[in-house]
Amino acid sequence: MKFPGFKKKKKTGQYLVSLDIGTEYAKALVGKVVNHTDAAGKHNQVVEIIGVGRQRQRLTDMAGGAVTDIAGVVENCDAALRRAEEMAEVVAKDSVIGIAGELVKGGTTSVSYRRARPDVKIDQAELMDIIKRIQKQAFDDVKKQLSWETGKQELEVKLVNAAVVDVHIDGYRVTNPVGFQGRDVTIQIFNAFAPMVHLGALQTVAADLDLNLINIAAEPFAVAKSVGADDSTEFSAIFIDIGGGTSDIAVVNNGGVEGTQMFAIGGRSFTKRISMSLGINFDQAEEMKLDHSAGKLKPEDDQAVSDSLKSDVETWLSGVELGLAEFEGIEHLPNRILLCGGGSALPEIKHALSSTDWYKSLPFTRKPTIDFVKPTEVNRVIDKTGELNSPQDITPMGLANLGLDIIGSQSAGENMLQRLSRTLSL
Repeated sequence: MKFPGFKKKKKTGQYLVSLDIGTEYAKALVGKVVNHTDAAGKHNQVVEIIGVGRQRQRLTDMAGGAVTDIAGVVENCDAALRRAEEMAEVVAKDSVIGIAGELVKGGTTSVSYRRARPDVKIDQAELMDIIKRIQKQAFDDVKKQLSWETGKQELEVKLVNAAVVDVHIDGYRVTNPVGFQGRDVTIQIFNAFAPMVHLGALQTVAADLDLNLINIAAEPFAVAKSVGADDSTEFSAIFIDIGGGTSDIAVVNNGGVEGTQMFAIGGRSFTKRISMSLGINFDQAEEMKLDHSAGKLKPEDDQAVSDSLKSDVETWLSGVELGLAEFEGIEHLPNRILLCGGGSALPEIKHALSSTDWYKSLPFTRKPTIDFVKPTEVNRVIDKTGELNSPQDITPMGLANLGLDIIGSQSAGENMLQRLSRTLSL
């Protein structure tokens, strides 16, 4: 149940809550869904962000991107949400919540099959059947992987996000196979799965906040899907989202999410290292880290922080290498890396990625360029508050972008397979 707050004004229109429950901060956005015409005259729906709220999490509330104290997280999310609602002067119920953590698994599954009657047009029923086969195969693969990693044979998992990466009919690429004829069909689908224990915690948080949970999204998927032209099949990049507890990697090739990887090194690890090296408490170390990222420290203090982070940044870079090495089915990795998340603001991160030869052991065709995702680059999300100007704002904005796909569905009860077969590309 929500804590007492201000008396909200009743307003007409459709609104959306984006809730990024990070290890370090709970971040809430309230947006209004409006019709928009861009500079090219194209009409589409966008989310205008009219409320922003943030609340610091306690050390015991989250670990590695996963909820460890539901009551504490509810309290923090409520505080963030109340600030966003006060700014927006409206209460919103429909919500999208992000999920992260090492046990959230995303990857691409490919199925090829030969049609008995190539002269017959592919219909919706045939497409649904092949999609179900792909989901079953991916589900079994993920259960085996998580059982091996955790040592638990009965770990329950659930699909959280899916998107078609590629469709070929007789070697010809299409964006929607319905209505086409042909013999040989190949479909690649990205699927993200998460353990039920983590999903259940987020569902409880949403219920305690009196929110209507319309989607739980794997955060690297949400970020990757939110940048680049909506209808582009040429956009390719590696996204690295450095949060408080984890670093999330997503690879996008030719407009489709190929897969995601996560590892448990984030901003909190760097803060702990500063605390230990400089002999100060965690809060002081966090403040010094933020000032270091912003270039506000005295030269001697700045150097001390940088020196203390050297070994941990090297370990983090090894995590990136190992994560990208897991994308075995990709012939070439994109030569562009886009950073976001609060931890990406550390200057040592970009320096490590751009000044060493770490990439040579991986299938890059040339040295990758390193850039930051800007809030203005997030598709279909327009900030009306002037508050979204940091790398840590990209994830909640990406969740808001993803929420538009659900709200824009013809029916709120439309299931994943129907949405997937209706919207067959990023």
